[in-house]
Amino acid sequence: MKQGKSLITFVMVAIAAALCVYFGFYAFRTLDDPYTTTLAYQYTANDSVEADGILVRKEQVLTVEGGIVEVTRGEGEKVGVGQTVALVYRDSQAQADQAELDALEQEIRVLEYAVYDAGNVESAARLDEDILQAVVALRSASALGDYNDLEEQVRTVKSSVLKRGYTYGDGVTSADLSDRLRELRSSYTALSQQNAAATTRVKAAQSGVFSSLVDGYESLLTPETVFQLTPSSLRELMAGDGAGGGGVGKLITADRWYFAAALPQDVTQRLREGNTAKLRFTGDFSQDVDMRVDQIGPVEDGKSVVVFSSDRYLARTTLLRRQTAELIFDSWSGLRVPKEAVRMVTVTYEDKSTGETVEENRLGIYALVGGRVEFKRIEVVTEGGGYYVVRAAGSGSSALRAGDEIIVQGTGLYDGQLLEY
Repeated sequence: MKQGKSLITFVMVAIAAALCVYFGFYAFRTLDDPYTTTLAYQYTANDSVEADGILVRKEQVLTVEGGIVEVTRGEGEKVGVGQTVALVYRDSQAQADQAELDALEQEIRVLEYAVYDAGNVESAARLDEDILQAVVALRSASALGDYNDLEEQVRTVKSSVLKRGYTYGDGVTSADLSDRLRELRSSYTALSQQNAAATTRVKAAQSGVFSSLVDGYESLLTPETVFQLTPSSLRELMAGDGAGGGGVGKLITADRWYFAAALPQDVTQRLREGNTAKLRFTGDFSQDVDMRVDQIGPVEDGKSVVVFSSDRYLARTTLLRRQTAELIFDSWSGLRVPKEAVRMVTVTYEDKSTGETVEENRLGIYALVGGRVEFKRIEVVTEGGGYYVVRAAGSGSSALRAGDEIIVQGTGLYDGQLLEY
């Protein structure tokens, strides 16, 4: 027993010693390495500030008294005057009847489509090609997430399959299709009359964009009251939870939406009412939006409420309320390199036109290309904490590009030097 414990102790000590030797050697190689490199990469630096604010729209809440509610519109979908937004069922049987009505309506449309086009089929081969194209179109739309024509595409596939049965003589004749269509229409009419009193339709009183989110801010914030906000009242609104939700959804009845944020004076002084400002939203709505500066409010505790507005991307912002955006004043794009990698090199050369020897200071970095050092000239675009955003001061193979391995630290470097490791 003691011999076993001694063996285990010996093995553990040996493993610990091996690890110490390994990490010691690694640390020695790291400290002894005279060159440190990194990669140049594309980068955009922004002159910007963060803005915490709230979105405001002209909104109309849709309410119902009770029952089983089924919303029939998608988020951000446009709705016309008098169009149905939701169905309210008296009980579960009414809901089941409505589902059967929808299935009957779908089948009726497919049969109407098949009966109308039955005489236009030239051959079975042509019909097979139509089926294949319809399935491919449906698959492509699904892969792209484009469901605008989904219902029509499904009908096309189903009706093509029905016509194929008719063409191949599988017992389905044109008379059979017509009889089946009359039967379905009769069933639909009877069930529709039976279910009419048990189902209520919620219709749009005016056109707008539908949203399922009702958060209680609809009555607290309007396009009129947003211009009366102060930094303190905006802070209270953002800290609260609205007035409580309710309803089956809402309609956004105006295209223009607003974003109100309290900003410091040194920021608001860079803005002008009526001008355009760029705001970069994050999260589910990741988008740069050019917005109009509608109002810069009075100063309170060193801050002012700035109201921005836009008439774009309304359908994509329906679920947003409290939001953080980046207010961008300017942007610079180029290659990001560490400040330690940038060097000023004095180059001596003979001017061919005058024959004189000229000394010139050139700004650049040393890059490692195929084991050799290459000096690549650069121009500084802007700088940040510990880095420069630069662009190549030239073209061709010697120009600095994204992905180049640049030397951050090293001594005795020169153009054309062969590095040995």
